[in-house]
Amino acid sequence: MKLEIAAERLQALGNTKRLEIYRMLVRAGEAGLPVGRLQERLDIAGSTLSHHVHKLVEVGLVTQERQATTLICRANYPVMNALVGYLSDECCADAGTSVTLSTLSTSRPA
Repeated sequence: MKLEIAAERLQALGNTKRLEIYRMLVRAGEAGLPVGRLQERLDIAGSTLSHHVHKLVEVGLVTQERQATTLICRANYPVMNALVGYLSDECCADAGTSVTLSTLSTSRPA
């Protein structure tokens, strides 16, 4: 993944409402969620939700599919995994030690 693409995706997730939407979609699994259900859960205006979902679709983190009159949103898991991989694949590569991401994640509390 190119740096610019990773930056665009991270920037999209840098908005708290978009991150909340994305987490809901990730939790929903492959079935995704209808836009109407997202709107109910978030208690926001349809136009606001549309704006945020559009940005997530634009950067490839979310896909949409129309089923009759319902618009279903889904997390794009391959893109999510690629972004996480981009951040973690070279963890500690320049440290000159045997420290790894798993070592670091168990050695310090969040």
